[in-house]
Formats: sequence, structure tokens, C-alpha cells
Amino acid sequence: MEFEFITVNESYAKHIALIQLNRPKELNALNLQLMLELKRAFQLLDDNDEVRCIVITGNDQAFAAGADIKQMENKSAIDLLKIDQFETWDQIRKTKKPIIAAVSGFALGGGCELVMTCDIIIASETAKFGQPEIKLGIMPGAGGTQRLTKAVGKALAMEMVLTGKFISAEEALASGLINKVVPIELYLEEAVKMAKEIAVQSPIAIRLAKESVLKAFDSSLQEGLYFERKNFYMCFASEDQKEGMKAFVEKRKPVFIGK
Repeated sequence: MEFEFITVNESYAKHIALIQLNRPKELNALNLQLMLELKRAFQLLDDNDEVRCIVITGNDQAFAAGADIKQMENKSAIDLLKIDQFETWDQIRKTKKPIIAAVSGFALGGGCELVMTCDIIIASETAKFGQPEIKLGIMPGAGGTQRLTKAVGKALAMEMVLTGKFISAEEALASGLINKVVPIELYLEEAVKMAKEIAVQSPIAIRLAKESVLKAFDSSLQEGLYFERKNFYMCFASEDQKEGMKAFVEKRKPVFIGK
């Protein structure tokens, strides 16, 4: 499948796919076409058994500097309702395979929200995160008030959402928003390195584990524990579980096949 506003490499490294946002002149602003392409790309990669982990990135200057305001400026509430503005975001959230964001430069507004739909976030020292929608007379609408609050807590989320304040990569790390900060020349390399660590594990166990962690965000503790327990039992229906435990007993590295 060909794309205009993103590039997709299904075999960037063994079992690892790379998606790169590709609107450099617009600082990778997220227009509707780009989001539709992202939806299709994630569906394509989720259905590809050779892909076990997905890395998404922008460029050194910007992961994504927000939504495409020119495209939204004259829209009415009914226009946005008919477009179903956020349906593509729901599809990204449903992706079964782990997604790692490699972030440099600006990750603002929709860009920050896109980063927060990912499972792991690696940032360069130049990264800036923010939800500046308030300065446009609107508010975040793709998870910025919800995922940000769950990640960094009420106090910092309120400050960022109500003032439009940006935070640095180091502040994002300290607040629990991201996983790691590295020099700018290493942010993509570090993300791929982590993807490789994931890609050698059992794809079935990885999928069930991701589901279980995400369940913690939308359920009570008791519901989450019940869900986790069922997924734990499910692992024992796989050949990968047999291989993993046999390899442990035999003191060798397991070879997982995703069955």
C-alpha cells in the first residue's frame, strides 16, 4: 500500500516495522488524511505475522507539532461529528502489537496525544511535550485530558492543559510520561533497540500482557486482576509457553514462533 503523508517499512529490522510521519514542512501536523493513513498502516502491520513490534517516529525537528489547524479552522461541531474526527485514534488504540514512539523535537497537541497512545516512549533531549489547545480557544479532544492525567497526575495535567505549557524531555521523564531520554542522535536507535528486546519474546504472551496492562487504566483493581488471571491462563494454551519453560529448564535461549 502506498502512502502520501507517512512512510512504512514493514521490515526495518527483524520482526520490527517503522512508521515515519512525513509532512516535514508542516512539522508533521496531523491532518485527516495522515490519520487515515496511520489507521491503515496499523491495521496492515497488526495483520502481518512477521511484525512483532512497531516503532513510530517523526524527524529530528518534530514528532508532530499538533493537528492541522488550517483544516479545522472553519469546521462546525456538526462537521466534526460527521467526519468522526477521532475514529482513527480508536483504531490505533486497538492495535494489538506493542507500539514504541521515538520522539524528537515538538510533540504538541495531537502530536502529544498520538505519543500517549503508544506503549513505550523514547525521547531525544530536544523533545518538548504539551497540550496548547487552550491557546486556540479549544481543549484537547484525542485523549489529552485523560491519558495525560493518568500519566502525570492531576496537578501537572491541569497546568499543562489550562496554560498550554510545554515540558521538556527531562520533565516528562520525571513526571512518568515517557520511558527514557537519550541524545538526539540516538533516539530512533534506542527505540529500535527496545523493540528488538520485545520482538524476541513470545508474540502471544506480549499481546496478552499488553492487553492486561492497558486494562488497568479502565477497570477497578478487582476487574483488572480477574482479566490478568484469564490472560495468564491463556498463555498455557500456546506452544510458546511450552518452548519458553523447556528452554529455561534446558538452560538455553527460547525460540518463540507465535503459536
